[in-house]
Amino acid sequence: MFNTIKALVEQSAAYSSVAAFMVATEAQNSGRTPAQIRAIMGRNLDVMAQSIDEGIQGVKSVTGLTGGDAKRLHQYLENGDFFLGATVLEAVQNAVAVNEVNAKMGLICATPTAGSAGVVAGCLVAVTKKLALTREQQIDFLFTAGAFGLVIANNAGIAGAEGGCQAEVGSASAMAAAALVCAKGGTADMAAQAVAMSLANLMGLVCDPVAGLVEVPCVKRNAMGASQAFVSADMALAGMRSVIPPDEVIAAMDQVGRLMPSVFKETAEGGLAATPTGQKLRHQIFGD
Repeated sequence: MFNTIKALVEQSAAYSSVAAFMVATEAQNSGRTPAQIRAIMGRNLDVMAQSIDEGIQGVKSVTGLTGGDAKRLHQYLENGDFFLGATVLEAVQNAVAVNEVNAKMGLICATPTAGSAGVVAGCLVAVTKKLALTREQQIDFLFTAGAFGLVIANNAGIAGAEGGCQAEVGSASAMAAAALVCAKGGTADMAAQAVAMSLANLMGLVCDPVAGLVEVPCVKRNAMGASQAFVSADMALAGMRSVIPPDEVIAAMDQVGRLMPSVFKETAEGGLAATPTGQKLRHQIFGD
């Protein structure tokens, strides 16, 4: 078992990939066979793809606060006139789609949480098209993301109520960045650097859901997390390294989360939730 990024990188060297190491670790811990474990992850993959397809068609949340933006992005992509590369913008579209489905109480795969579920799924489906990933390679992508996410969860946390949005979208972005690196043929160490850069860039991000709902600004923060994952992955693949080692970055994120005032940790008492418009929307939805 591994408890640090350093240990993950070192121990995975004995396997064909980080994903293979993660499957072996899970088999040892759960008693399931590798085939059973991969089948379970395959179900997660299917749910991710389904939620993206549903979101792109256009959905509305229960409250009406969010919905339809994934469809707008899809139409924008089809027009072919945009700033970002198509793969990154597709990931953004996908990330928004998943979280819009979540906001309408649809079926999604929490990765690592429901509020940040669009990032890994969005990046995976977008890069599958670019790299022509097989189903097994897509499943490997998720095991790679999970391996790095496990360390973050055990050493800092993934809940907005505990550490702010840096713990949710920040962790999801780091997980996706690591998986992107490995999917592109990068090393485990490169993936670790991508994790560190993603977390460092999103450190301090608050959790300030309007009306206490996982809608505003959560949906669009997933879009940001997906794009940051690609930025960090490309930087790592280019040979850039984090000045602060990955495990120290995770420890710093944990410290920031612990010191963050409660008004910025999913309480809807600060940030965007406390703005005049945020308060107005809360009263419209829940009354006085």
